[in-house]
Amino acid sequence: MQKKILCIVLAAIFALTFVLAGCGGQKPADQSQQAKQPIKIALPTFTGYGPLIIAKEKGFFKNKGLDVELQVIDGLGERKQAMVANQIQAMATALDVSVTVDSEGVPIKLVWAFDSSNGADGLLVRDGKGINSVADLKGKEIALQEASTSHFFLLNVLTKAGLTDKDVKIVNMTAGEAGAAFVAGKVDAAVTWEPWLSKGVKADGKILVSTKDTPGLIADIVAFRADFVKANPEQVQAFVAAMKEATEFMLTNKDEANKIMAAGFKMKPEDISADIETLKFYDLKGNIEFFGSADKPGPIYEVAKKAGQFYFDKKKISKQINPADMIDASFLAKVK
Repeated sequence: MQKKILCIVLAAIFALTFVLAGCGGQKPADQSQQAKQPIKIALPTFTGYGPLIIAKEKGFFKNKGLDVELQVIDGLGERKQAMVANQIQAMATALDVSVTVDSEGVPIKLVWAFDSSNGADGLLVRDGKGINSVADLKGKEIALQEASTSHFFLLNVLTKAGLTDKDVKIVNMTAGEAGAAFVAGKVDAAVTWEPWLSKGVKADGKILVSTKDTPGLIADIVAFRADFVKANPEQVQAFVAAMKEATEFMLTNKDEANKIMAAGFKMKPEDISADIETLKFYDLKGNIEFFGSADKPGPIYEVAKKAGQFYFDKKKISKQINPADMIDASFLAKVK
């Protein structure tokens, strides 16, 4: 009987040892499954976000140890929804729009600015209609998309002339629709962007004011979810370093960069080249100047503050935003 019990005990010990050894053997597989997931970044089809395409195609992300997945999502609403649902960790968008994301319960961090519009957006007016200054717009109909970047631009232009958007009659339509309506002769003024600005000039129009007159007002940035930045500061630091390299490459290897961006956005290289003429790209130095520091805030703070007030007044956001909570220049300061 004792011999039988001893055999049973030994068998149990052997079985337990085998199971434990098996569990130990699974550990590498478990670790592999827990490997870092790709950083998913959404962007619309726009030349200003070209450095993202270049960083991906030229291996700047990979060289920094990053696995970045770019998703082209043209609809702003869809990009914001993906951000809120944590389906993406970052999105490329206009600076003014970013405040609406933060106010919707998804704290964000702005860590890099791509560019600012330098003539890519503007106000078209019909030549020969007596509109020779912004003050002449009083009482006139202007086609634009309400509570949008175009509206934000117009309000700043009107404010400088002592007017408000209540002094004009807004015809609500998208920027593309506004440009098309102007070209078709249906409206005498429209806030739109290229290529509609150039088309409008050819259709008996003139650009009364453009973003060349409002430097930094319409800027394009990348906004990360704040929780991702907090959990993965080293990846965000690597991302910013990759953006520096991609932007430098774009500015010094224009022909190759244009071809890469054209392929990525399914555009023609000549269209990319034309777009670049209306944009001011920020390299590392430009970003540092735009962001400033905690002691000496750069222009980005004032633009974000104006945007927050604008969207709050238009009831697009339910609470005021604090630019200091959104803007993080610390990663720029650490790039070599």
